[in-house]
Amino acid sequence: MSLLQAERQPVIIAARRSAIGRAGGIFASLEVEDLAAPVLQATLADAGLSPNAIDDVILGNAAGPGGNVARLAALHAGFPTAIPGVTVDRQCGSGLEAVMMACHLIMAGAGTTYLAGGVESQSRAPLRTLPASGTLPEHSFNRARFAPDSIGDPEMGPAADMVADEFNISRARQDAFALRSQQRATEARAAGRLTAEVTPIAGHTLDECIRDTMTAERLARLRPAFDKDGTVTVGNACPLNDGAAALLITTAAKARALGHTKALAYLGGAAAGVDPNILGIGPVASTKKLLKHHPNLRLADLTHLEFNEAFAAQVLASLDALGLDETLPNPDGGAIALGHPFGASGAILVVRLFSQLIRQPAPEDALAMAMIGIGGGQGLTAAFQPTHL
Repeated sequence: MSLLQAERQPVIIAARRSAIGRAGGIFASLEVEDLAAPVLQATLADAGLSPNAIDDVILGNAAGPGGNVARLAALHAGFPTAIPGVTVDRQCGSGLEAVMMACHLIMAGAGTTYLAGGVESQSRAPLRTLPASGTLPEHSFNRARFAPDSIGDPEMGPAADMVADEFNISRARQDAFALRSQQRATEARAAGRLTAEVTPIAGHTLDECIRDTMTAERLARLRPAFDKDGTVTVGNACPLNDGAAALLITTAAKARALGHTKALAYLGGAAAGVDPNILGIGPVASTKKLLKHHPNLRLADLTHLEFNEAFAAQVLASLDALGLDETLPNPDGGAIALGHPFGASGAILVVRLFSQLIRQPAPEDALAMAMIGIGGGQGLTAAFQPTHL
C-alpha cells in the first residue's frame, strides 16, 4: 500500500452494537440517544482514541424523533461540544449509508476519523399526525411516504408478497430460509461469536428475538400475515426492533500509527433504485452498479455476505437474480432471528462482517459485501476485505 493510498484508504478498526431488543421489550423505556451513546463510547474505547480525535459522528435513523439524533447522541455520550454530528435517512439503509458516507469523506480528504453507524427505537418512535388543512381533517399515519401514489407505495409486507409472487419464491423456501436463520443465530450465540461485538446497555447483552425452539413444523402452521393467499408470515419476516451500532472508520495510515495491525478495508459501495412495488430487490441493482464501477470485484470471489433479512422472500429473490447460493449470507443468522432496527440495520451488517473477518480468523483473500433493500425501492451494497496494516 503506497503512502497516498494509506492516507486516503478508509479502514474500520472498531465495531460495536447493542443487543437487539424487540419493540416494547428490553429497551422499551430507552430513548434513541440512550441506545446510541454507550455504543459510541465503546467503539471509541476499542479504537484507542479520545473523542477529540473525531471529525464527525454520522448516524442513520429512520423512524425516530426527528432532529439531529447523531449530535444528540454524541453529546449524551459526553463528547466535547466541538465534535459535530449529522443524521442521515435512507430508511432501512441509513446505517450502511452512514458508514459509506464516512468512507467517502476519507477518500475525498475531508477528514481522517469518523464514528459512523445507526440507531433505532421502534419502542419510542413518535406517533405521527398531520394538522387539518382546508377540507382535510387532522389525521395520523404510521410511516412516511416512500413513493407517490401514481407509482405505488405499498406497505413492506404486501410488497414482500408481491416479490414472492413475481419471482416464484415458494412458502417452503421462505420458511426453510427463516429456520436456517434462527438455527444459525442460536448456534452463534451459544458459541460466543456474538459476544465481543455487543455493548451492554441497561444490563442487557443478549439479542431478544432469537428463537432457539423454532421448528419447521411451527413455521408451517403460521398463517399468511398480509394477504390471505400470500406466503409471507411473521415467521419468515423480521420483527420490529430497537438497537444501535457504531464503527470507527479512519485511514490506514492513522490506524497503523495507533498500533492496529489488522482492519476491515472499504473497497467501494453503490446505491441504486428499483420499482417501489418490488422494493425488496433493490440490492440486485446496487450490486450490479457496484460491480460495474469496480470491475476488479467479482461475485465469484465473494466469501462473506451479510444481507439484511427484512423478509425471506426478498432475500431469496435477490440472491437468485445475482446467482448467489442461498446458504452464503448471514452465517450467524440474520434479521429474521436477530432483528431489524431500521436505522441501525445496515451498520449492524458491517459490525457482523468485522466480527467474522477481524475478530475471528479469516482468509487473507476474503471478499465481503453488505447488502440491504430499502423502502421506496432502493438498494445499497458495500464491499470490504480484511487487510494487514
